[in-house]
Amino acid sequence: MSNPYWSDLVKSLDPYVPGEQPKMDNLVKLNTNENPFGPSPAVVDAIRARAGDNLRLYPPPESDALRETIAAYHGVDVAQVFVGNGSDEVLAHAFNAFFSGRDSDILFPDISYSFYPVYCQLYGIRYRQIPLAQNFSLALEDYPGANGGIIFPNPNAPTGMAVALAEIEALLQRNRDSVVIVDEAYVDFGADSAIALVDGYPNLLVVQTLSKSRSLAGLRVGYAIGGRGLVEALVRVKNSFNSYPLDQLAIAGAVASFADEAYFQQTRATIIANRESLNEALTARDFDVLPSAANFVFAAHRQQGGAVLAEALRQHGVIVRHFNKPRIDGFLRITVGTEEQQARLIAALDAILAG
Repeated sequence: MSNPYWSDLVKSLDPYVPGEQPKMDNLVKLNTNENPFGPSPAVVDAIRARAGDNLRLYPPPESDALRETIAAYHGVDVAQVFVGNGSDEVLAHAFNAFFSGRDSDILFPDISYSFYPVYCQLYGIRYRQIPLAQNFSLALEDYPGANGGIIFPNPNAPTGMAVALAEIEALLQRNRDSVVIVDEAYVDFGADSAIALVDGYPNLLVVQTLSKSRSLAGLRVGYAIGGRGLVEALVRVKNSFNSYPLDQLAIAGAVASFADEAYFQQTRATIIANRESLNEALTARDFDVLPSAANFVFAAHRQQGGAVLAEALRQHGVIVRHFNKPRIDGFLRITVGTEEQQARLIAALDAILAG
């Protein structure tokens, strides 16, 4: 489809396709890695308290209270924190701030978050995808020194596999001339955060989100932590695009989510436990399951194709994610759910595989 009013850029774009949000009754939705548990009750209380006459006013443009909360939580200076409307917006600003106009390709994995090439297309950024290892692990030793920047998720998506902090530091030690972005959307479920390395490497930017581990996908809150120079660049881009990225309710809810540490740790631990039980159930049913440090698993059945299984599960009211891409078209990405959701998934698989 095209339109005579579109610019050449719009005509050339191949936009990111988000996970399906189907409207089906009695659905088990395990396709978009949303947290199966609601946010902390303190979040809901904070949003209710904030709603009212405050909504006629613009929110604070730098989201000061939230940045101070994040800085205190992670033990960094507030000048090292940037917040945005979901981590996708933070990443978009980062691509524009650090990767645009480079003479060398930026580097990211060939099997990874599919928004990365979309940003490159949007901003005219040259890129090269580095293949994952044979076992789907992220081999940072394969990333050469000459580049326009490096970005990768840890844990990776859609594989769920994590890379050790020592390997990230080894990459930073040999790559000091360009920005390295570690996208930690799923870090709270089993990986070590690279925030611990930020003070030693001024070219390191770590991006996180409140969508997954803090159950706030509906509020759209993401943030980055890095050196003051990197954060200042992000602020300059943000203020040239949207000076008020987070609304009053999002700021209030996000601040409250950090205050309820007990709830965060409880739900996080439950998801990790459910992930391990899901791994065991799938392995017992002839699936190969990659080692996951995320809130999802990546699994391939040894006899049934991924697309066939995904459609069959849909007929049973269970939605999972299938990627029709080389090397991974046999896999399903399955969000870790509640015990009840996972029981329905396994019952549906048993019926499908027995048929």
